[in-house]
Amino acid sequence: MNLKERIAKVPRKGWIAAGIWCTLYIAFVIWLAWDDAKSLGWLVLLPLIADVFTTKYINWSWWKKYKPAAKGEPENPHAKPGLYTLCSWIDAIVFALVAVYFINLYMFQNYQIPSSSLEKSLRVGDFLFVSKMSYGARVPNTPLSMPLMQHTWPEWLGGGKSYIDKPHWDYKRLRGWAKPEKGDIVVFNFPAGDTVCLKMQNPDYYTLCHYYGKQAVTHRKDVFGDIVVRPVDRRENYVKRCVGEPGDSLKVINNIVFTRSGETAGWQEEPTREGVQLNYIVRTDGHLLTKSYLDKIGISHDDQHQIEPGLYHFPLTEAMKAELAKNPHVTGIDVEPETAGGAVYPLGQTDWTRDNYGPIYIPRKGDKLLITVDNYPIYRRIAEAYEFKSMRIGEEYEFAMDYYWMQGDNRHNSADSRYWGFVPEDHIVGRPVFIWLSIEKDKPWFKGHIRWNRLGKGASN
Repeated sequence: MNLKERIAKVPRKGWIAAGIWCTLYIAFVIWLAWDDAKSLGWLVLLPLIADVFTTKYINWSWWKKYKPAAKGEPENPHAKPGLYTLCSWIDAIVFALVAVYFINLYMFQNYQIPSSSLEKSLRVGDFLFVSKMSYGARVPNTPLSMPLMQHTWPEWLGGGKSYIDKPHWDYKRLRGWAKPEKGDIVVFNFPAGDTVCLKMQNPDYYTLCHYYGKQAVTHRKDVFGDIVVRPVDRRENYVKRCVGEPGDSLKVINNIVFTRSGETAGWQEEPTREGVQLNYIVRTDGHLLTKSYLDKIGISHDDQHQIEPGLYHFPLTEAMKAELAKNPHVTGIDVEPETAGGAVYPLGQTDWTRDNYGPIYIPRKGDKLLITVDNYPIYRRIAEAYEFKSMRIGEEYEFAMDYYWMQGDNRHNSADSRYWGFVPEDHIVGRPVFIWLSIEKDKPWFKGHIRWNRLGKGASN
């Protein structure tokens, strides 16, 4: 059968399906090529997409000839039931994986809150719908990867990398609706996750080297494990709140964040959100604060730490602190000492602390900064690890990307920019939109295991 005859036999539903899929593909290519006309070359695949639903000039479903005859139909001499069933499963699985791959890569992905760094804004056990189109989806650095696996196969499948290093594509972000702004909750790849000790991934490699020495970390594989290097899109996903934009200066004074835009602008205190928590030392007259009482106030089981009789350690919001202060048995509530926070970025180079930090300038693309002995430790990592350029003291350095400052709302229980520095724009993954499921692991199934009041709640503020 020639092409003309095939076209004549295409049913109306085939043309409708082809029209829908071709329109979607053209829209995707236009989005891909918005800032890069070379990507229009992907339109060369358009005839193949149309052929799948219309002429079927390419025999896409060759395996269907092995389908056994149904009851009442003439016997199929080519029937091979086993081969037909196997190919049917492969066809369905491949289609599902390809669909999931593109949806997860360019549109949205699921993200589960693993730690308490954003309590009480986002809770451990919240499952988020993360939009990648909000800030513009990234073209993958490592396009050959297994969908839904960030960097490693599950142990029951042997572990090891779930992606192939080559081909490796340079950073490119498609057109989005906005850029991260102060106050946004943002999902991003962990900047210090480029180098990882497989047996001890928390704290990060650079913090381990600071405390134990690089030689010990490198040679003690029995303690730290093998050291691997990961591309940007295969680093762990983190979620924090953006508190500083490109071009801002930022400082933290007694746990309060201040920012300013420009050299002559005044410092502005960032609003303290309802969910912001700090760690406190709580004293009682010896009375026991029961788990049920602390649970009622909102202190999770994992955060209910009793140091000794009459002495407790809790993360509290202002509302929780006020509620606890009403207890007649509570004799004191003092904020945790800032020395408990450990070393901050740049490690070992300043006298800054977790609670009193900066001031620090957050680079903007195209900015030129004179590198001095004082600021070299702050910006060296940008040149070496993110932009792969040289930086010398006494010379101007021009930044190639925008950078952001991210902090957790649970200020004393958050590994954030205060510990590992700036978040480059090429690490930005997306913006959480809403919570589609929320689970309280400390409660039974029919007594609060699912937090029904959080389902459908917005997750970006």
